[in-house]
Amino acid sequence: MKQLHDTTKKLSGKYSKPERPVKDKEGKPITEIQQQCNRWVEYFEELLNRPSPMNPPDIEAAHTDIPMDVNPPTKEEIRMAIRQIKNGKAAGLDNLPAEALKSDIEVTTNILYLLFKRIWGRNNCRWTGKKGTSSRFQRKEI
Repeated sequence: MKQLHDTTKKLSGKYSKPERPVKDKEGKPITEIQQQCNRWVEYFEELLNRPSPMNPPDIEAAHTDIPMDVNPPTKEEIRMAIRQIKNGKAAGLDNLPAEALKSDIEVTTNILYLLFKRIWGRNNCRWTGKKGTSSRFQRKEI
């Protein structure tokens, strides 16, 4: 019910959720901004620099022999990944917006398939049996 109320307030345009005041160790609200910042610093120092527990929990190690497919992606997997990219998002480091990749899915799929096949063919992605390793890719003109 509270979520419905908050949503209705937001849609009406007159919504601002009240901020909760920062309190000192005794529970009294702090009004000055500098004191609030100091309290936050103090709080995180206490939180992050506390001593380790005397009786650490007995946590079992995770199973490491997980079957993984380490073959290059198929054209169908690439096609599905391209379709799942959301439109309207900012372009990544390659400056290619999602709409450009989706404009001709078959061409994009073929280009990426050849690129991935070439990367796998150079043994830049190796599987040692227990641990996946990947060497750095050098940026080259293709």
